[in-house]
Amino acid sequence: MSERDNATPRHDADSRLGELFENLPEPTTQVPTVDNSAPAPGSRRAAREAASGDGAVTPAPVAPSPVPVRASADEAVAASGDSPSPTPVRASADAADTPTRAVPVVSPPSPAAAPEPVIGGGLDDLFAPHDDHVDAKPKKKRRKGCLIALIIVLAIVGGLAGAGVWVANTYGDRISEAMGWGPSKDWEPGQATGEAFVTIKEGDTGGPVSVALYEAGITKTEDVFYDYLVDEGINPTFYPGVYSLQEKMTAKAALAALEDETNKLENTVEVREGGTVESSLPGMAETLGLPLADFEAAVKDPSQYGVDAQRLEGWLYPAIYTFDPEVTATQVIQRMVDRTREALDEAGVPPEDAQRVLTIASIIQREGLTADFPKVSRVIQNRLDIDMKLQMDSTAQYGYGTLHKGVVSSSAEALEDPNEWNTYYHTGLPATPIASSSFAAIDAAMHPADGPWLYFVTVNLATGETQFSETYEEHLAGVEKWRAWCRDNPDNDGCGAG
Repeated sequence: MSERDNATPRHDADSRLGELFENLPEPTTQVPTVDNSAPAPGSRRAAREAASGDGAVTPAPVAPSPVPVRASADEAVAASGDSPSPTPVRASADAADTPTRAVPVVSPPSPAAAPEPVIGGGLDDLFAPHDDHVDAKPKKKRRKGCLIALIIVLAIVGGLAGAGVWVANTYGDRISEAMGWGPSKDWEPGQATGEAFVTIKEGDTGGPVSVALYEAGITKTEDVFYDYLVDEGINPTFYPGVYSLQEKMTAKAALAALEDETNKLENTVEVREGGTVESSLPGMAETLGLPLADFEAAVKDPSQYGVDAQRLEGWLYPAIYTFDPEVTATQVIQRMVDRTREALDEAGVPPEDAQRVLTIASIIQREGLTADFPKVSRVIQNRLDIDMKLQMDSTAQYGYGTLHKGVVSSSAEALEDPNEWNTYYHTGLPATPIASSSFAAIDAAMHPADGPWLYFVTVNLATGETQFSETYEEHLAGVEKWRAWCRDNPDNDGCGAG
């Protein structure tokens, strides 16, 4: 390939290039340099030969000027006379950076001649793309289309991920339970330790026994024992009494222990935390083999035990008691009252404040979790300090006789009843304690936590989570949380009105 052709940019011939060579002037009589080599595909030489093959006049090639000449646009016009320039040049906008190439001089067109392409507009004008050329814009459109598709895919994936998060947050526990995912509801074998006591009452079936085992710290969850009985198709008979088991037992091991008579404690009774005199006496009579009437008579006169109150409520200390076979009902009650005094002394309660402290402790016991006892005590004390009604549901339910219904909220009838225990109706403390209090509750009554709270509400009945608030507006928000929880758990008995 010649030096001239080798320096020429390679590109495809188009209609504009063909028009250029068709309008060139007749060649001069110069003797061209013969180049027998094959033209490079896409070169100007190839374009000229292709044009001559269609009947166009093939201009004689002109030898390049020995010295490249750069000319301005004016010089190019001046050189376009009839006589060919010995060293014709081509003006180019980019000629300042690239050597010029000799081309034939074009004669002025006649008036009837078709307009010829302007020479000297630069390489960009000469070889500018035409409509029939493939443009780069479709590639940009394709890139833009890919970007849009990617955004759509990401949006779909993001939407699915967001939906998955919502489903997990809303129904995760139920899905895990249904699919058997998550932690086991039962303890692993070999974890049993210590000693725990559970009381079985007359007529108890699998459901109540399952709850009693969980509350005693024996089984891991409230319903695992009952589920075990159902899954295995077992229908055992449970005999009343107090049984000595271990903490962290499997449901299977707990059933075996309850069926073992050696684990039943003879002449043993249990008073439960938060229990009342009314709820405790039947179990005492049953397990000790004494008439219920004997116990009802034994609690009628609190003064025989040195208690200055209209009732013995709150004076039966919650614990496990074992008695001699010959014990009487009065001796049983005396033992429990004495144990209460021991707890009061241990907490530093002055004898003259015993009734008041036990009353506050009984409300604390019924209203909150053990961890929240000091906060509940503070709420009670803050309200008493400003003569604000306590408005404790437990007191309204106790006075109305629905304390053991197992619900959190009170019925309208209970809240409006004018009995002397209803703190929605009366300002100050109720007439007597409303339940048996643990040492933790007694101690919290003596040592309330520091805080400005005036309200509290249990927002999750499954976990006992409680919100404490200083303002009524904050409290209302907590009440709405509780209602929302009840809407999501409509089968929970604690959401009813008592």
